[in-house]
Amino acid sequence: MNDPMITTIAKDLSLKPEQVKAAVELLDAGNTIPFIARYRKEATGSLDDQVLRSLSEQLEKLRGLQKRRDEITKALTEQGVLTPELTARIARAATLSELEDIYRPYRPKRRTRASVAKERGLLPLATWLIRQPGTGDPLVKAQAFVNPEKEIPDAEAALAGARDIIAEAVSDEASLRKTLRLILRREGVVVTKAAKTEDSVYANYYDFSEPVRSIQGHRILAINRGEREEFLKVTVEALEQRCKNTIYGMFVNGGGPASKQVELACDDAWTRLLYPSLEREIRNELTDRANESAIKVFSENLHQLLMQPPIRGKVTLGVDPGFRTGCKLAVVDENGKVLDTGVGHFTLPGNEAGKAAAARLIRKFVSDYGVTAIAIGNGTASRESEQFIVNLLPELPGVAYMIVSEAGASVYSASKLGAEEFPDFDATQRSAVSIARRMQDPLAELVKIEPKAIGVGQYQHDLKQNELSAALDGVVEQCVNGVGVEVSTASAALLSHVAGIGPALAKNIVAYREENGIASRAELKKVPKLGPKAFEQCAGFLRVRDSKNPLDATAVHPESYDAAKTVLTKLGYQSKDVKGGIADVNRRAQAYGLEKLAAEANVGMPTLRDILSELQKPGRDPRDDLPKPVLRTDVLDMKDLKPGMELTGTVRNVIDFGAFIDIGVHQDGLVHISHMSDKYIRHPSEVVKVGDVVTVWVLSVDEKKKRIALTMKKNG
Repeated sequence: MNDPMITTIAKDLSLKPEQVKAAVELLDAGNTIPFIARYRKEATGSLDDQVLRSLSEQLEKLRGLQKRRDEITKALTEQGVLTPELTARIARAATLSELEDIYRPYRPKRRTRASVAKERGLLPLATWLIRQPGTGDPLVKAQAFVNPEKEIPDAEAALAGARDIIAEAVSDEASLRKTLRLILRREGVVVTKAAKTEDSVYANYYDFSEPVRSIQGHRILAINRGEREEFLKVTVEALEQRCKNTIYGMFVNGGGPASKQVELACDDAWTRLLYPSLEREIRNELTDRANESAIKVFSENLHQLLMQPPIRGKVTLGVDPGFRTGCKLAVVDENGKVLDTGVGHFTLPGNEAGKAAAARLIRKFVSDYGVTAIAIGNGTASRESEQFIVNLLPELPGVAYMIVSEAGASVYSASKLGAEEFPDFDATQRSAVSIARRMQDPLAELVKIEPKAIGVGQYQHDLKQNELSAALDGVVEQCVNGVGVEVSTASAALLSHVAGIGPALAKNIVAYREENGIASRAELKKVPKLGPKAFEQCAGFLRVRDSKNPLDATAVHPESYDAAKTVLTKLGYQSKDVKGGIADVNRRAQAYGLEKLAAEANVGMPTLRDILSELQKPGRDPRDDLPKPVLRTDVLDMKDLKPGMELTGTVRNVIDFGAFIDIGVHQDGLVHISHMSDKYIRHPSEVVKVGDVVTVWVLSVDEKKKRIALTMKKNG
């Protein structure tokens, strides 16, 4: 296996080359990552979604690098300058910056001081100087190049032009740039100063410095934003003399007059060409590193948010809080179907008649529809709405409430999806419906929103948007396919994230379903434009709960139905046993012999284990194994908080320096990373994840600035 890309990926990801080769072949054949991870385990050695995504990203980068390598080789060939040595250097280059350094001397340049000097005939003088002969006066040598018609009025001007040529040659030397780049990475310091005297959120960076090698990503993103908003001046400071000495060591020989001219050219190369260029490179590297780290945190948070357990079996009242126009109310059944809507005026002070009418309406909803849960949007007037609901709860036995992130409602309320589903509803009515559904099934509702708009990251608007979108789309795809989708009820938005489908095909499925119904997985083949490849990719992730074939309600792929039936027969079961789950299937399989059973079913061990798991718990939802969200029956206010108070909260966002915790006071508290554990941790995600229910203690409360400091360490 001599493919260098395969070898590189295998080494970087600590995988076997044959695993990488199989995964690459499957990806190149048009297979989706969820499909490969779930249904091609034998080929890849059971690589999971995350590893496959890393592999795919690495493959794309390496292919991009190879493409650039080919472009440079072609350009040098066309220039007639490609040599065996250059070819070997290009082949050895492991990064894009190394490739560009090699190509730099040959790259077509805009008009520079060096190119002007060459046009004026000063290259021979520069060549003489760079040889640095021990004898000869540079001024005398330069006198022969004086030519007023070429704007070389005297010998000094000739020497200045020759130095420009040398400076550019020094700047273009690939090995020097590599060495200086390493020095800046290891010893450079990011320094920020105030660009304005006024106070701002960037005040902590008005006189700040931190080494390039250790500065954290969130600081880089904050500094970049402060620079863009003209509050900060930013530089990467280097040990200038150390860098100059490195250049002298490569280009200056001896101490004669010509060498002094070369030394001056080296100084100019550093100050005018090398340092500005390398500083930009280091700044870009830091930004890329911060971007990658922030996207990773955003992705992890989104995954945890989407995979929050649904609150099943509850008729839910959604409340979209408002002041002047009142609070829009929507009742949805256990499956998210809208049963009723209304408006309650209970947030403005003094409106006793409106509050009484709202209370009657809510009591009627509870009585008529059996409401057992209330979801309140965390937006404008949510505090007043929550207090009103809590005061009403004693009259509503068996009902509890939950504050729902406004991202799940406000963004959706203005979306076309909401307008298409509820053309007669206004934005706030749609928002109330979404709030209720968001509590019932976060995944099914949040997939309707662009992932970037959900707001579980940090500096999301400062990140590379294409990379952020690709990463978050991958998270959504992983979550949707990991859970599985019920064809009979899924929205087009949810279906669009199933492997092999996409938005257009999702709409076709919904349209076909509404006209004909979908009674089995096999019937999906009748959906317009859903061809064999799409069916292969999506079928295992789609569930048809009421199909006559009980395997259609499981994650067993249709291509393995014969194998599943063989397993059932060999273990003494019938197909009808699958519907309720076969509790002792693993015990019988162990007694029969797993390897023997796999051979007789003509599948590998990974597929056999997956089949057995599905037979035991058909269509199991992995979210059901996680702690359930907290439903409340009381309310707190910031003024109720005292240092040392113990509270239970839900993690809403995890960032580089801590986590924000919802403790039920409409203002999330911050647990700084230093207050998360008694042991050293590199990142908060080592301790908490979005959706976790945690015990915290209040450290301090600043009502004026609306800041709450919390700790997860009992003694602070």
